[in-house]
Amino acid sequence: MNILVTGATRGIGRAIADELSSVGDVFVTGRNEDLLKNISYAKDSCVCDLSADITPLIEFISANKIEVLVNNAGEYIYSPIDKINSDDVSDIYNTNLISPVKLISAAVPYMKLKKHGRIVNIGSISGVMGEANASLYSSTKAGLIGLTKALALELAEFNITVNTINPGWVDTELSMSSIEDSNFSREEIVQCIPQRRFVEPKEVAALVKYLISDEAKGITGQSINLCAGLSVGI
Repeated sequence: MNILVTGATRGIGRAIADELSSVGDVFVTGRNEDLLKNISYAKDSCVCDLSADITPLIEFISANKIEVLVNNAGEYIYSPIDKINSDDVSDIYNTNLISPVKLISAAVPYMKLKKHGRIVNIGSISGVMGEANASLYSSTKAGLIGLTKALALELAEFNITVNTINPGWVDTELSMSSIEDSNFSREEIVQCIPQRRFVEPKEVAALVKYLISDEAKGITGQSINLCAGLSVGI
């Protein structure tokens, strides 16, 4: 089966691509051409910035008959609402929500034709709980949850499942960068997580692998929190 992972060059996306390489032909996309070339097992790659023109990636999806789509690429902005600008709004909404909608729209025709498809969106616990000073990020990830529920109903008859995974704090470069932008240290954040640890990218990858398997064909429209207990409380 043909699998596309967006934002596949590092962090969660790279872990997902690595994990899924054992179950199908993996196609990857990201902004950095050099890093994409380093993914040696990839069947093919497409350089694309999801905040800009994604026409080449839409054509890439159609040409390669993508049967499994993992919308992983994402942007994070930590800023009070009164300090954001129009470019911030455009970039993060295009990357985190609008582009995934367009990519799903491009992939679904082949999935319907084959009567089989798997769509996994990588959301965030911030889309479930909200996060002060990250309203743009939280709202885009909350949007993915609503999109997932509606599409699961729309596509169920075609044997296409749609689910969202909501990671909490994951040990990635993006998380470390967001900590630097915030008013908290890593140690302070860990103390707020019930398991007192960050989630590993490979944990998210393993859940994606399960959700695209035949064993998980009955799971659709779900928003799954993978957050070391963060969504439960402190």
